[in-house]
Amino acid sequence: MEGGLRPMDAEQLRENGHKMVDFIADYYKSIENFPVVSQVEPGYLPELLPDSAPNQPETLQQVFDDLQAKILPGVTHWQSPNFFAYYPSNSSTAGFLGEMLSAGLNIIGFSWITSPAATELEMIVVDWLAKMLNLPDGFISAGKGNGGGVIQGTASEAVLVVLLAARDRVLRNVGKTALEKLVVYGSDQTHSALQKACQIGGIHPENCRLLKAGSTTGYALSPDLLSEAISHDIANGCSRKSIGIVEAQNRLERIPDDELLKEVVGTTSSTAVDPLLELGKVTKSNGIWFHVDAAYAGSACVCPEYRHYIDGVEEADSFNMNAHKWFLTNFDCSVLWVKMYDTYYNTANLIWNSKAPHKVQALFWLVTHNEDRNALIQALSTNPEFLKNKASDANMVVDYKDWQVPLGRRFRSLKLWMVLRLYGVENLQHYIRNHIKLAKQFEELVAQDPRFEIVAPRKFALVCFRLLLPHSNEDNSNKLNHDLLDTVNSTGKVYISHTVLSGKYTLRFVVGAPLTEERHVIQAWKVIQEKASSLLSELGMNGVS
Repeated sequence: MEGGLRPMDAEQLRENGHKMVDFIADYYKSIENFPVVSQVEPGYLPELLPDSAPNQPETLQQVFDDLQAKILPGVTHWQSPNFFAYYPSNSSTAGFLGEMLSAGLNIIGFSWITSPAATELEMIVVDWLAKMLNLPDGFISAGKGNGGGVIQGTASEAVLVVLLAARDRVLRNVGKTALEKLVVYGSDQTHSALQKACQIGGIHPENCRLLKAGSTTGYALSPDLLSEAISHDIANGCSRKSIGIVEAQNRLERIPDDELLKEVVGTTSSTAVDPLLELGKVTKSNGIWFHVDAAYAGSACVCPEYRHYIDGVEEADSFNMNAHKWFLTNFDCSVLWVKMYDTYYNTANLIWNSKAPHKVQALFWLVTHNEDRNALIQALSTNPEFLKNKASDANMVVDYKDWQVPLGRRFRSLKLWMVLRLYGVENLQHYIRNHIKLAKQFEELVAQDPRFEIVAPRKFALVCFRLLLPHSNEDNSNKLNHDLLDTVNSTGKVYISHTVLSGKYTLRFVVGAPLTEERHVIQAWKVIQEKASSLLSELGMNGVS
């Protein structure tokens, strides 16, 4: 590679790295000039790029030119201050610097020996985050807790691995032939990730029960409804043992005796919050693994005034939140904690408070032998000869390869570490509170316009609303709101998304982009109002009668 870009050269990296940082910084300075959602048609890119790779190297400037002219037009700008769709996927300077460092070191930390700092930093930073959330000691790896956390790629991966752990824990007790009897319960507001996890985990489709959660409960799952469903299944021959998963948006999934319950704090559609404490009592009485998924809303719970939304998490076996959604940590960074059982916790307490000369070694043993963590590891562990080493063989360390589906893993804890250190707890809390304040302001704007209605209660920074069509059936009202969504998004000035709640086509407005300010919220509402007026005018209506 004479005269060109060498595979790795410190000075070439410095020169080109500066150019790339300048390109990205310029992108952020001009991000409001782009249509928020890409305006291209499917298949646009093959017409612009050659059909084979170049034989000879090109310059970085040529690549930049193509990025500007061909790639960016096909990008939907998730970091735009006018992006209000789905849920946020935060980027930040600290997160970006952590990604740079991770890419620069480029370690593959599947076991402790492959980079001890990668494993131990991950244990430390997820403990920091657990303490910010005021999670029970059973979820913490350091000291006397002996639970533990792991960074997964997404909440979907977290749901999958705890479902596999719960499934296998049951099958070890009742036999593998019982797989067809395992049942998963969830509310009808639960994320589709649960159904995909069931498909991968071999749970029969007819055994994935999605229980009705309607407007009367604020779209949260009723504990009474769950109890009835469990009793019905047991009466019809399902095993008495259970695996439970609760997802903290509040979604619920469960597999009977052994079953799985998945609860949600902040459902995907409307950020409904399931009653964790009451659901936890149901799962505990039935021996169900209880998983709480707070993928989006978990970030808000670092603020003391929102922590009550995860009250009852002490009943859960596992808990998950996405730091890459609303916590200034670049994608991907989904933190999963698995709890230690009380019997192990009590033993750990005795050891920790004792004067035993080998208490550290004894605690290491507990780390690798508590039931929930061990269930996860047993479900996912492989130990081929080429991966064996002294520390792992002696059960002295955590090997994160046994907490996830893939073998390889990136040094993701670096970016979370940098976010926590460079911003600090107080600034992160202020960041969350500001977005919630802006969402409340948007909600008030909607409420002031009689042509619109708020469809679901706002708890965090998501507002669910719709345009009213007087004296019309639901189908026509749904079409009107579908048209409003398309019309608003086609302007390129704003990007919002939708859901369906109780049969109503509902618009979703989520405040969460790092660059969003009050002016962006007000401008977005003006665009929505203008397009609503145009649609109603076409129908011969100027408002609600």
